[in-house]
Amino acid sequence: MSEQRALRRRIRVWLVVFIVCLVLSGLTAFPLVHELRWAEDLLKSSASPVPEHLPGLLDWITRVRTGLDEADARYPFVLYGTDWLAFAHLVIAVAFYGPFRDPVRNIWVIEFGMIACAGIIPLALICGPIRDIPFWWSIIDMSFGVFGVIPLLIVHRKIKRLEALERAPEPAPEPVTV
Repeated sequence: MSEQRALRRRIRVWLVVFIVCLVLSGLTAFPLVHELRWAEDLLKSSASPVPEHLPGLLDWITRVRTGLDEADARYPFVLYGTDWLAFAHLVIAVAFYGPFRDPVRNIWVIEFGMIACAGIIPLALICGPIRDIPFWWSIIDMSFGVFGVIPLLIVHRKIKRLEALERAPEPAPEPVTV
């Protein structure tokens, strides 16, 4: 029984990390306009090596910030889409409470998350060029799927182990010999 408890604890730790990352990812999608202004100011600061060593990154951040500023000023309803993106991250994070509570019964949520992580790759490869996203930025986007699936694979493996332990018959007590 202690191995089962230890497995449940490890599963929960990994799930908490994953849930926290989803929540943070969601929360950071709300204030995009302010975040991009802050990021551009930081990257342009005199202490930043970015203008000299990564001018393409600075140009991209400036372009995105300009686009968000214009959308915010003239078409704020366009940014409503990123509010829904943020909300979706928060809702998905809530779904992972199911495996937190009962990992074996709710393993399907982990599998759903793994499929979603895999789906990030074709989405970035297809929609990135359509939306004029630089390829190197699409690689950053794809990394969310790659890094996101790692804890889910670990949790999935641990849940399968927990399931096997729960299904295993209890060993019969050894007879007492006198």
